[in-house]
Amino acid sequence: MNKVLLIAEHDGRHLNPATAKTVSCAAALGDVEITIAVFGRDLAAVGAEAAALAGATRVQLFDDAGFAPPLAAVLAPAIAAQAPQYTHVFAPSTTFGKDLLPRVAALLDVPAVSDIMAVESPRRFRRPIYAGNAILTVEVADAPMVVGTVRTASFDAAPATGSAAVEAMGVSAPAVAHSRVVSQAEAQQGRPDLQTARRVVSGGRALGSAEKFQLVQQLADVLGAAVGASRAAVDAGFASSDLQVGQTGKIIAPELYIALGFSGASQHLTGIKDARTIVAINKDGEAPIFESADIGLVGDIFELVPQLQAALQSRASR
Repeated sequence: MNKVLLIAEHDGRHLNPATAKTVSCAAALGDVEITIAVFGRDLAAVGAEAAALAGATRVQLFDDAGFAPPLAAVLAPAIAAQAPQYTHVFAPSTTFGKDLLPRVAALLDVPAVSDIMAVESPRRFRRPIYAGNAILTVEVADAPMVVGTVRTASFDAAPATGSAAVEAMGVSAPAVAHSRVVSQAEAQQGRPDLQTARRVVSGGRALGSAEKFQLVQQLADVLGAAVGASRAAVDAGFASSDLQVGQTGKIIAPELYIALGFSGASQHLTGIKDARTIVAINKDGEAPIFESADIGLVGDIFELVPQLQAALQSRASR
């Protein structure tokens, strides 16, 4: 039997939806026992959400002030101490997981597999390379366990229909002298999180300025969507770097992705290739973005987007 230790990502109040998608990846191993480990402080609510994920066998709560806020330098030794009894250690391929699991793999002296997008067998996986233009098959042959981050854009979330047992572990956080949290700040935008949002509206360099980028924000607010941006828009100062979508930004898989003023660079398309429906608006009918779009509108975004916004608001008021 495969035994998976799955590291939950959360904000202290709720699970990150990436955790539910990582459960789906673990379940694809077949003949599997999934233990979700939750590290932090006052974890009852988060633990209950984890226990409800279908496929989870048990939830272990590592409740200690030293685990909050989560710091990879502290979590990694604690996870490595628990890992030898498992065949796999998984975490989402988010900023959290990418920071944490390589440290765990180093402490265990085992290889790490990143961005798992498909499971072929318990030790054989597929992952994207070359900005998603090729798929690499990776096999972990001789290591005692598999440590991997899961590309959550490639998996559906496990439904909240489970009832796993919840266990308090009573493990204290290890003392780490070389790293500490000095301060933590969260962007307060009043919009869904970009990496997990069902709808995303993104703006490209064609917006022209930070003031005109508000067009993206206005349409996103009408749709209840998150806001994204191209690297060019971020580099030009139209949007903050945490909104960047693409190979060097966030990899997302929303149900609806609306691209305003994008040419369709391959680096950006890498970040949205798993979106269910892509809508592109660009005045250049030959723009490469239309080759990847499910719906394309050729026209001036400063004319079409206000019309689209008005139509959506009119429909919502009926």
